[in-house]
Amino acid sequence: MFQRNSDQQLFEETTKKFLDAACPTAKLRELAADTSGYEPAFWQQGAELGWTSLVVPEDAGGGSVSGQGVKDLALVAYQFGLHAAPGPLLGSNVVAAALGRWGSKEQRAGPLVELLSGEAVGAWALAELPPNERLGDFGLLATETNGGFRIDGTKTPVEAGSDAAHILVTARSASGLSQFLVPGDSPGLTARPLCGLDTTRRFAQLEFDGVHLPVSALVGAADPEDDAVEWLTDLAVTIQLAEMCGVMRWAFDTTVEWAFNRYSFGRPLASYQEIKHRFADMKLWLEASFAITAQAADAVDRDTPDRSELVSAGKFYIGRNGPELLQDCVQMHGGIGLTFDHDLHLFLRRVTTDAALFGTPSEHACRLTDILAAGGAAP
Repeated sequence: MFQRNSDQQLFEETTKKFLDAACPTAKLRELAADTSGYEPAFWQQGAELGWTSLVVPEDAGGGSVSGQGVKDLALVAYQFGLHAAPGPLLGSNVVAAALGRWGSKEQRAGPLVELLSGEAVGAWALAELPPNERLGDFGLLATETNGGFRIDGTKTPVEAGSDAAHILVTARSASGLSQFLVPGDSPGLTARPLCGLDTTRRFAQLEFDGVHLPVSALVGAADPEDDAVEWLTDLAVTIQLAEMCGVMRWAFDTTVEWAFNRYSFGRPLASYQEIKHRFADMKLWLEASFAITAQAADAVDRDTPDRSELVSAGKFYIGRNGPELLQDCVQMHGGIGLTFDHDLHLFLRRVTTDAALFGTPSEHACRLTDILAAGGAAP
């Protein structure tokens, strides 16, 4: 996906070996009936490998492998895609990143430590119901009270919303867009499980009915310019892009192998010119997806002026071509590709779900258009 130094290469190989052993597809099928979709011991072992600390500053207890935390995390997400691995990778890292950058001493000493150790998981409650379902629209209200804030409204879908001990909630307050750290067991908070397409990920609808929070629940200051939320959105989408690249790689390699081993009229399926042309298109999509993801990860890592532009361009491109590539792979497998017994559907479900979360490709196209219309990134 991008050039790796020796530390990153070792880190990725270690992650791959762990996921090879912990996440065979047979295990993924077992977890389809599990309430959480993953085992706590698995996630804690991942935290020990460093999955939860990569985008947290060192002075907050985190640390990356190479000094490029977002790139290091992208390598983990890529391997998650290659294995269709379970676990709250995105949510826990977004919450940890927010606490590491803007959290108070108390938030760092308690919730952040639990997230870094894997003892607890985090969830980011960003998306909402219509008419505030589009990327960047927020209707959840945080009303200031004498003792803090009262939150009312609904967030959905929220990955790991039913299991998360620490939920980062984005809401509108009188001072602007604010972020709050809400305990998962807060009075007035109801988590309603949702039926999802991805068999190893769990989503919930979070309903806030007079949830009272102290002032200390505020993460950072209210931000009229939405800068913190924009950065976290770019981080979340970058994790998605890397994961979708992993899914695409698995599907492409698996289908190429199938096409060379599958004979039709005495010839390998891969020898037919139309199939070759389709593989060429898929290879182009794959390599271009690697390139834009590498650029996006680098931009988020360095917080460059064109960060959001690159991230939205990536989500638009991969969000459209990723599912298309998987659908082509299903078609090339013929009838067996349509069955539940074939592993392709596990990966098709993952990439289709990723494409719809944290902004659809169309919404990111609109975001990109707005950026360019405003003059684009500073030179």
